[in-house]
Amino acid sequence: MAENFALKDMFNRETVKTLADAIRQVHPEFSEVEFLAQVFDQGWDELELKARTRHITLILGDLLPGDYSRALAILNNALPLLREQGFEKMVFPDYVEVYGLEDWEVSLAALEEFTKHISGEFAIRPFIERYPEKTLARMLRWAGHSHPGVRRLASEGCRPLLPWGMRLNALVADPSPILPILEKLKDDPREEIRRSVANNLNDISKNHAQLVIDILRKWGQNSTKNRDRLIKHALRTLIKAGSPEALDLLGYASPPEIEVKNITINPTRIRLGEEVIFSFEIRSRSKKEQALMIDYLVQFQKASGKYAPKVFKLKQITLQPGEKVTISRKHAIKPITTRKYYPGIQIFQPQINGKVYKKVNLFLDIPA
Repeated sequence: MAENFALKDMFNRETVKTLADAIRQVHPEFSEVEFLAQVFDQGWDELELKARTRHITLILGDLLPGDYSRALAILNNALPLLREQGFEKMVFPDYVEVYGLEDWEVSLAALEEFTKHISGEFAIRPFIERYPEKTLARMLRWAGHSHPGVRRLASEGCRPLLPWGMRLNALVADPSPILPILEKLKDDPREEIRRSVANNLNDISKNHAQLVIDILRKWGQNSTKNRDRLIKHALRTLIKAGSPEALDLLGYASPPEIEVKNITINPTRIRLGEEVIFSFEIRSRSKKEQALMIDYLVQFQKASGKYAPKVFKLKQITLQPGEKVTISRKHAIKPITTRKYYPGIQIFQPQINGKVYKKVNLFLDIPA
């Protein structure tokens, strides 16, 4: 794959023509020439991935029959012909999202079929918002479906904070309607479905931490290796935040019985684009071995002079009574798209089993 390849490039003249060919095979009246001419208009190159999906969807809406059920039947027959395509198939559930909101039964049946080929996790969300009770009831039924794609949609589609998806504000406020779905899928034989359950719970934990901890504590009783992995993944936001209860669920006592000293940063002053070595010593004060989750916290200075904390993962170890270890990590402060740096003091601190220890300061120079 070319180094400058962007996700939006999955929609290109070759893949869009393949889509047109598939539709024309099952619906000979479809004008492939007109479709391609409208898709690749003057604004095409400026469109990003989701915008390209929607652009194609809207043109299909103009060129397919106006009867929604008939148009869905054509798409349903064309979809199996696209064996070599992946994300490019997103136009199929997107068509349901755009044109099907007034026809719940037909649309849910279409999404159930389409998601066997490409996930309908984005398209289902307006239906949850408009018809919450009956859509979530259908998704609970999908959680027992024989096809893994449909079962995954049951969990992934109702994530309150799905990346790239519309926010489900009602479920952010009250996630209780989601819980029967997750309960049904927690021991699914497919890893990608169990991971979706974990991601859903991680979303919920950002606003209802105690609810998620209580659920996972119950699930941890008579647990299996698969469920242990699910629990760990579901707790990742709470673990980063240093939640004592979350850490305890994973076997990390908080606070740990340790001494942390010789906390250093070298050099203590750098320019943007350079790196430092942050190190510290840990000595066990416990009479028994203890599991430690070792992270470090960096408080980045903001334009206002206040600080924005960010936790960086280090390692997980088991420390024997009286044992001492030295932890060292290189940390580069380089320009990235997700963070703007400001000159001045940046604060580094060890964080072990959720407890934050003494700080050391780094002065960051940013040339004008």
